[in-house]
Amino acid sequence: MTVTEQQSVKTACWSCGSVLTTGAPFCGVCGKVQAPVAGVTYFDAFGLTRKLGLETANLERTFYKLSRKLHPDVYAQASEHEQQWSLEQTSLLNDAYRTLKNPVMRTEYLLRLEGVEIEQDRSAENGAKKESRVPPDLLEEVFELNMQLEEMRMNRKMGEDDPQLRGDLEKAKAQFEGQMAESDSQLQALWTKWDAALDEGDEASKTETKDKMVALLDRRRYVRNLVRDVNEALDN
Repeated sequence: MTVTEQQSVKTACWSCGSVLTTGAPFCGVCGKVQAPVAGVTYFDAFGLTRKLGLETANLERTFYKLSRKLHPDVYAQASEHEQQWSLEQTSLLNDAYRTLKNPVMRTEYLLRLEGVEIEQDRSAENGAKKESRVPPDLLEEVFELNMQLEEMRMNRKMGEDDPQLRGDLEKAKAQFEGQMAESDSQLQALWTKWDAALDEGDEASKTETKDKMVALLDRRRYVRNLVRDVNEALDN
């Protein structure tokens, strides 16, 4: 089933029987709140196709508009079912908004919908997280950084401070933060390719773009962890 076909799946309003699109929290005719439908995506919750280049300002406006309509006070005198559905729709809406407004979370979510296994979801059979593989072009930098981090930890234990070492770590942190910013720019370029491939129904381009997004996110995640490690060493 294509994305377009998924978006056009129809259900009927429980109150007036009018046809409504899957994911709609309200009936467009009678305005009654609807029970959440199994399989509804976060994109469905906002009436969106599975595109990545979202206008976050529009997303926010829609979120607050729907949130006001789903507020518990609105259903204080409604049936028990409607009260429960409004709470469930509110929970779905909150999760959808939190995910879609974040560029990285939005991309990872779409990839999961497309059947891609994201790095953070992968685990060893015993439940332990697998070690991330160092990007080949960062091997030398990571080796040097790990040596510096170990030296900083030893200095901490001995109650010593090395201004030169601290400066080197600050410089490394800035460098890796720059790489994260560059990854974000590259990710946005891939969004454009994905959205275009979706419009054109170009499955080959979609697959290629998905692979590139996965590789880019893996690299970004690794670099983000390096920044975290440096921050921990500098703050302790």
